[in-house]
Amino acid sequence: MTEPTLDPNYDPRSDGAMRETGAAVKPRHAATLIVVRRDGPKPRLLMGRRAKGHSFMPSKWVFPGGRVDRGDFTAPAATDLHPQTEARLQLTARHASPKLPRALALAAVRETFEEVGLLLARPADPRPGVGSWRPFLETGALPDLAALQFVARAITPPYRPKRFDARFFMADAESLISLERRPDCGELDEIAWVDLDEALALDLPNITRFVVQEIAHRLEDDSRPAPFMRFQKGARRLEYL
Repeated sequence: MTEPTLDPNYDPRSDGAMRETGAAVKPRHAATLIVVRRDGPKPRLLMGRRAKGHSFMPSKWVFPGGRVDRGDFTAPAATDLHPQTEARLQLTARHASPKLPRALALAAVRETFEEVGLLLARPADPRPGVGSWRPFLETGALPDLAALQFVARAITPPYRPKRFDARFFMADAESLISLERRPDCGELDEIAWVDLDEALALDLPNITRFVVQEIAHRLEDDSRPAPFMRFQKGARRLEYL
């Protein structure tokens, strides 16, 4: 697979809703988790299809993820972020709360639980939960942040009505409590484990396609710097963290 590059057609204005008037919307912090299974002949990625009624990326195949909630800043965890992962995240969190890197990681774990019913966690004594974290903590497990690698960052173009400053994480499926999905969770229409070629054949958002290509290289070299995709002064820009 060739080295991922920022396609000149990356997120063209015709590929989604456009902001009609006024200043650009401030992007909201968000996090995404790419779970990798290595128990077959090829690595497989966990992906899900968004409902066709969604206003943001309807019917597209994506990795589980979503915006950071207030509770993500205070939720407990079984482990801390790996120092290298936290250092890279700090590069993306200048002028923000020093707690943001940890909150991003926790958001990725929580959203994966809510959207596909899988827990990246370690067994722990049950404890009271607050807000969106209550169902997770009642399972008797706490998030395993040490299992996360920071692999990419992307900011939605300013001409979109909804914008996110998304950080992408990767984790091995062996860090899941179980491969069996919790039955009362799941916000995505369809869930599948797909190899890299199968993933690229799906109907993907532009940024997801780029990240799949990046993951292919990262599986061979996990020391790669994390790509950062954004628009600056009207132009597409790709740099590395």
